[in-house]
Amino acid sequence: MEFGLKGRKVAILATDGVEQVELIEPRKALEAAGAITHVIAPKQGAIQGMNHDEKGEEIPVDRVLTSVRASDYDALLLPGGVANPDTLRTETAAVQFVREFMLAEKPVAAICHGPWLLVEAQAVSGRTLTSWPSLKTDIRNAGGQWVDLPVSVDEKLITSRKPADIPAFNAAIVKEFGNRLDDARVDETSEQSFPASDPPPGPSAIGGEGAARTP
Repeated sequence: MEFGLKGRKVAILATDGVEQVELIEPRKALEAAGAITHVIAPKQGAIQGMNHDEKGEEIPVDRVLTSVRASDYDALLLPGGVANPDTLRTETAAVQFVREFMLAEKPVAAICHGPWLLVEAQAVSGRTLTSWPSLKTDIRNAGGQWVDLPVSVDEKLITSRKPADIPAFNAAIVKEFGNRLDDARVDETSEQSFPASDPPPGPSAIGGEGAARTP
C-alpha cells in the first residue's frame, strides 16, 4: 500500500491575476512528493500569472472548473494574488467547489489572499487561520480566529501569509496533506475490513450551506 502523496490528486484553483510564485512553487513541492496536480480555472487555455504588480508567465489550464468535481480530488490548493481570489469569489461554481472540499473534510491549503474564497464559502467560522494581513477583518467578521504566523495548521486546513512564507508553507502542505490522506486511507481500509452494520449517511446535498466548524 502506497502512503504519502504518491498518486494523490491535488486541485489548484486559480484564474487570471494569480500570484505566480504562490502557484508554481507549492505545485513543484507537491509534485516532487508524488502528487498529481491540475490547475483548474473557469476558462480554457491559460491564466495570467503575476509577479506582484507585473505580468508574469501564462500558466496552462489543465481542467475547466465546470468539468470537475471536488470528489475527483484528494486535496485543494488556493494560491493568492489580489485579483485571482477576488474574481473567483464572485464565481458561484468556484465557491461551491471550495465549499465541497471543506464539507468533505479534505485537506485544503490557502496562501496570501487565497483565504478570501474560504470566507466566501462560509468555511472559516470556528477555525484558526492566517492570510495576507488585509484579510484579517474579513476573517474575524466571518467567525474565524486570525493569527500572524508564517503557517497555521488547523486540522486539515493549512494557511500562510505571503510569498516569503512559501518554504514553510510548502513543507507544511507536503507533510499535512500526506498525513491527512494517510489517515483517510486507514479509515477507508478499516471500513472495508469491518463495515458498520448501519453507517451514518453523508450529506445528501451541499446547497448553499456553509462549511464552518460547528461547536
